[in-house]
Amino acid sequence: MNTPIGIPFAKGHGTGNDFLILEDPDGLLDLTPAHTIRLCDRRRGIGADGLLRLVRCTASPEAFAMASRAEWFMDYRNADGSLGAMCGNGARVLARYLTATGRHPGGTLTLATRAGLRELHIPAGAAPDQGDVSVAMGVPLLLGPERITVAVGVRHWPALHVDVGNPHAVVFVDDLDHAGTLAAAPDVSPASAYPHGVTVEFVRDLGSRHLVLRVHERGVGETPSCGTGACAAVAAALHRALRPAGFVQYTVDAPGGRLLVDVAADGTMTLTGPAHLTTRGTVRLNTAWNPPARNGERGLQQPHGVPTPALLARAERGLEHLTDLHAGLQPRRAT
Repeated sequence: MNTPIGIPFAKGHGTGNDFLILEDPDGLLDLTPAHTIRLCDRRRGIGADGLLRLVRCTASPEAFAMASRAEWFMDYRNADGSLGAMCGNGARVLARYLTATGRHPGGTLTLATRAGLRELHIPAGAAPDQGDVSVAMGVPLLLGPERITVAVGVRHWPALHVDVGNPHAVVFVDDLDHAGTLAAAPDVSPASAYPHGVTVEFVRDLGSRHLVLRVHERGVGETPSCGTGACAAVAAALHRALRPAGFVQYTVDAPGGRLLVDVAADGTMTLTGPAHLTTRGTVRLNTAWNPPARNGERGLQQPHGVPTPALLARAERGLEHLTDLHAGLQPRRAT
C-alpha cells in the first residue's frame, strides 16, 4: 500500500562524498530504485552521491545472520538506485550519525554491510556532528588474470582489478587531467571483467607514500572522494612497489579532501578521515510499509491490499521511532 509520509532524513559527507541517511530501524520502508534516484537528484531532489538506509540487523533479511555481532545494517544505494556492497566514506558518515543522535556512545562500533562486518572507531569527546572516523576495510583483493584496459579518448592505460567489497579498476597516470571531464564512465575492457560495472581510479603516485586521485564511481559519476577507491589505489601502489611486510601509512588526496590509509603487516587496511553531518529535515515520499510477517502473524495484508491491524500498529510504531531523534519533525500520515 503506497502511502505518502514525511520521513526524517539527515545528510552528511566524508571529504565531499555526500550521502542521505534514512533511519528505518524496523525495516518498514519499501524503497525502490526510483525513490533513491529521486532523492539523490541534485536538481529535483535533495541531492547526494548515495543513500544510506539504517536498519536493525534483526529487521533485515540481508543482515539477520550478522545480528549477533552488529546492531545496525548499512543498506547502501548508489545515486542511480543500484545496491552497493560497501562504501568507506558512507560507513564513516553513518557512524557519525549514530553517535550524533545518541544511538551509539562512540568508541568502537561494528556495522553490518553487504560486504560483511566492518569495525569503526569514533573518537570520544569530538564535536557531535563532525570529526575524524576510522573504519577497518579488511584486505583488498587483487584479482585477475584478465588484462584490463581503461581508455579515455585516444589515451589508454593498463588497469589493476582491486576488490574492496566493491570492484575497482585502478590506473596510474602522469597527469590527472588525462582522465578528462569524467562526465561519462571511462571505457573499460574486457566488459566481462566487470559485468555489474566498476569504479575507476586515476592515480598519480607522488612518492613518499602519497597519492592523489580522481574517481568515476559506479552508479554515480565523478565524486569528490571515494573511501574504497582510496584503499584500492593504495593496494595498487603497494603491488607496483612490491612492498615487503610491515606497517605503512599512505596519504591519499582527492578533490574533496585528504584521507589516511593505514596498512597492517597482514595487508588489512584502515581508512581514516573527516565525517560531517550537515543537514536534517523531512522529505515527503510515496512508499509502502512492507515488513515481513513474524510472531505467528498470518500475513500483513488482507485481500485487495487492505492492511491488517498488526501492520498498521507496526507502521505507527516505526514512524514514532523515526521521530524520537528528531524533535519537532513529525511524519505526516495519510488521511
